[in-house]
Order: sequence, then structure tokens, then C-alpha cells
Amino acid sequence: METVSMLVIVLFVSGALAGCTDETALSITAPKKLEALSGSCLQIPCSFRPKEEQKFNNTKKPFGVWIKTQSQFGNNPNNVIFNSSGAVSIYPMSITGNLSQKDCTTLFSNLTTTYTNTYFFRVESEPFKATAACDPLQITVRDSPWRPNITIPGDLKEKESVTITCSALTPCPHSPPQLTWNLTQDSHNITEKNTDGSFTTKIQQTITLSDTHDGKKISCSARYPVNQGNNKAAETEETLSVSYAPKNTSASISPSGLVSAGSWVNLTCSSRAKPPVSSFTWFKKSRDGAVKVSEGEIYSFNVTDGGVYYCVATNDLGNQISAEINVTVGGKITHQLFFKMHFPFLSFLCDRFYRGIRNRKELHMGLNFIL
Repeated sequence: METVSMLVIVLFVSGALAGCTDETALSITAPKKLEALSGSCLQIPCSFRPKEEQKFNNTKKPFGVWIKTQSQFGNNPNNVIFNSSGAVSIYPMSITGNLSQKDCTTLFSNLTTTYTNTYFFRVESEPFKATAACDPLQITVRDSPWRPNITIPGDLKEKESVTITCSALTPCPHSPPQLTWNLTQDSHNITEKNTDGSFTTKIQQTITLSDTHDGKKISCSARYPVNQGNNKAAETEETLSVSYAPKNTSASISPSGLVSAGSWVNLTCSSRAKPPVSSFTWFKKSRDGAVKVSEGEIYSFNVTDGGVYYCVATNDLGNQISAEINVTVGGKITHQLFFKMHFPFLSFLCDRFYRGIRNRKELHMGLNFIL
């Protein structure tokens, strides 16, 4: 199947370029391929150059001719679809360029998909007559419009100002698409000419980025006017990815409320950031200033006295300090509790020994009571 398709293409191209030789007397500068929307128009940027300038007599009014399918039209005169002399006007075309200045810019109106074809340009200015047989123009007419293109600068970071652009192909600058998007209600459409003679319509918006823009969806719609006051629309959407320093950094304690001396508490630091937080650092306030006590999202420790703590979340773009959190101890630590905390095994043995003595005393007192 692929071989057959390639053969058809080769035969088609060979047929279209049948009149192309080194002796071709005319060449044009125009896009090799153009796309257009059915129901709309197409402007063909075009300029021509005779191989022998002296043979082109621009003192006489030159005429422009458009031919479809093949450059050689002797056996197929119906392939001549337009002649600016008025002799032929099968297709809705008009040459808007000044042929005397070798400008063959042409406006193709009321397009339908049946106009998809290969076209050749010809100049007639007695005695000069020549066809640009080596410069075919492929025109494709489609029913569906093109989706606009949203351009977003890369590596977005908070606090930076960036310009976001939505642009759309504009085959016919006489009837450009109307662009709208969700960045602003009143968008100023600009239609610009490109270096190849084609046109682009665009809108732009400059915004100062913040963390709230991360994940924001930008949608842009292009509405192309077509016949009978109708339009054909297409939409595209892009999502912003914005990097930002830590936000909403907070510290929490578990268990909450009063903490008994000798018990364990967990302090947890949380924050949102992009890229994610690379480090959490814990500090305890003292008379001499803040003292670093730990690193990591969770700080677990055995409480001996109260204190004021806070954490710092850090990533590549900066850091943020949490609000302070108070660790309040319900009572002072006793010598017995201190011994249990730091010498648990010895404390266990002493406790068992004490319980044994107390039990023997209670037994002796009971026997005396009975007797």
C-alpha cells in the first residue's frame, strides 16, 4: 500500500512539473504550500522574476494568469481558472499586487475544499508570455480551523514578569481570526506580516508570577469569520508551572496541650514549595538567641522543661519561618522521674526491691493485728 501511495505521489509531482526545464522563462517567490479555511479567503504572497528581464515589457499592462493541476494547459484549457484580463474568471480570485512591479500577490475568496490543488502562475505581457512551471504552489483547503498556539517562556519563577502570547495562523489578513482568552477580558488583537509574506494574529499579556499561578490553566480561542456571517472556532489550553519559595510554613505539636515532664513529644513542620522543601531546621529560643536543635520534618524529644520552638523550611528559591510554638510542661521534674528517664533499668530494679520491702512490712503488720 505504501509503495502504491509513493508511486501516485511521484506520478502526480512528475505530471505537475512536466513543463519545468532549465529554459523556464519565469520564476516566482511564494510559499510552496499554503493552507486555507473553507468559507474564508486566502492571500497568496507572490512576486515574479523573468529569466530575461529585457523581454518583459512593463510599459504594456501585464496580465496575471492562474492555472491548476498542470503548468501545460494547451490540451486542458479548462485548467486556466483565472486571467486578470477578464477573459477567464472561473475561480473567485483577484490579483491585488501591482504586476508592473512584479508583484503577483493574489486574493483567493469563498474557498471550498474542492479548491485543494496545485497551482501555477503565468504572466502575459506581449510579446512576453511565460509560466513559472518550476514553482508549483500547493493549496490545501480544510473544513476545521487551526488551534491557536500559546507561547509561554520556560523556567517560570515567582516574582518574575513574563509575557504570554496566543497566536493564530491568518491565511487571509482581510478577515483575521478573533482571539480571546481567560487572562483578560479585553484583548487587543494584532495582525502581523511574517518574513515569508504570510500573516499571524496574536494577543499578549504580561503578568507578574506568584505561587497562585502555578497550575493555572490558560485557554485561548480563535474564531475565524466565514461565509454568511458565521464563524469557525478552535481552542487550545496550556498549564503554567511556576516555581516558588516555601509558603504556609507551620509547626504543630503532638500531643497537644500540657505536656508531662518526662514524656515524648513530636514537633512537625509542614510547608508547600516548588521545588519541594529540601530541608527543615528546628530552633529553640533562648536568652542568647535561637539555638539550632534538630533537622528534619519531625523533631522528637523527651521533655524536661518547656520552651519556644519554630522551624525553617528551605528550597532552592528561599526559605520561610513558621510561627512559634510553645511546649508547656505540666509540672517540674522530680529526682525520681529524672532517675527513671536516664537510668530506666536501675530504676526498674529499685522499684521491684522497694515493692518487696513494702509487701513484707504490710504482712508483718497484718499478723500483729491478728494476734
